[in-house]
Amino acid sequence: MSKKLYVGNLPYTVDDNQLSEIFSEAGAVESATVISDKFSGRSKGFGFVEFSNDDEGQAAIDKFNGSDIDGRAIVVNEARPMKPRDDNRE
Repeated sequence: MSKKLYVGNLPYTVDDNQLSEIFSEAGAVESATVISDKFSGRSKGFGFVEFSNDDEGQAAIDKFNGSDIDGRAIVVNEARPMKPRDDNRE
């Protein structure tokens, strides 16, 4: 079973490759994605990392939550499922 992690408070300079490289210290990273603004293309300062098994994902949470990347203390926890969006907002 895979484990998907939320990574918050990332420096805006971190990209997908750097995120994957950082988290590979905890295990085999299946995917690493930094979320970007769809209009400007600029990082929103958070992303998601997916591990192939729960143990590696938990090891990443234990190792990286509160750790420092380029002067910012990152937040790492298990990602919550996305809630459906209401596209009829006014």
